[in-house]
Amino acid sequence: MILTSLKRFWALFYARNLEFVRDRSSLSWNLLFPVLLIVGFAVVFSDDNKTLYKAGLIGANHVELRALKHIDWVTYEDLDEGLLQLKRHQLDLMVDPKQKRYWVNPHSPNSYIMERVLQGTVSSEQWQSWQKSEIDGEPLRYVDWVLPGILGMNMMFSCLFGVGYVIVRYRKNGVLKRLKATPLMAHEFLAAQVLSRLSLTLSVSLLLFIACDLLFDFFMQGSYWLLLFVGLFGAVAMISVGLLMACRTRSEELAGGLLNLISWPMMFLSEVWFSLEGAPQWVHTLSACFPLTHMIQAAREIMINGAGLWDIADHLLVLWAMTLFCLALGAYWFRWDQD
Repeated sequence: MILTSLKRFWALFYARNLEFVRDRSSLSWNLLFPVLLIVGFAVVFSDDNKTLYKAGLIGANHVELRALKHIDWVTYEDLDEGLLQLKRHQLDLMVDPKQKRYWVNPHSPNSYIMERVLQGTVSSEQWQSWQKSEIDGEPLRYVDWVLPGILGMNMMFSCLFGVGYVIVRYRKNGVLKRLKATPLMAHEFLAAQVLSRLSLTLSVSLLLFIACDLLFDFFMQGSYWLLLFVGLFGAVAMISVGLLMACRTRSEELAGGLLNLISWPMMFLSEVWFSLEGAPQWVHTLSACFPLTHMIQAAREIMINGAGLWDIADHLLVLWAMTLFCLALGAYWFRWDQD
């Protein structure tokens, strides 16, 4: 009985992979699109000369500093988080007005200028009591920061449309109705779809990561195995969302609309292209509802900050909870035909 079930599973798994590989246009787009985006952003943002200074501030009520024009002040509750941004050249200055202390990066020209701006803001008598500290660190390029976002976005589209859209097409064309007449069980069909898309998505993403790493020599502080583990959790979570959207949808047009309704907010609010640092709290709350956000944030913590498993455990737990929730609902509501 188990052997027969495995044979049915393997036949469907193999057929789905073969269908994807034979679609040359889709395969080529999955491989070329992320590379073109990374190359484009690497060229466009290759100039590190910034026209807007960015500084960190402990405490949000220092009106005098916030009144300075052309400076983006970001409030931090955790000093260590701000110092880490300064170390990576993501901030030009870190200030704690209450303690009369500030931190600079000696290898950052913008940090030097911001120190002079701060000195000009404080009176000469008070400046003598201010304490200066230095934080040294390797600069982080924009292409290093954006890589997890672009790869995550590519995985998102592959998982959502590669599963959700395909199942709806199967239902509309009568493929699911014919499969229903076979000994194939619903959970076998869904498991084959999940593992097929998972294997393809991870394989393509791994090839892209290796190719882009050879081309750009990305900044990598953490474990490659842990990064792959995060990709696995994120891909399964987004595949489960795709299954949930397609479990009862009858038309490809509706499926495309639902999948776009999910994917576009994720693309703009999951920090794919830009950080949400300094955005209103409701934006962060909405962003935390998306699996792409947790996958990208966990990947960046591993690559940029060298985070370990315990450091990203909260992201993994959220991804796992989303997966179980969507798979359970998708399996419960799944229908074979359009009736």
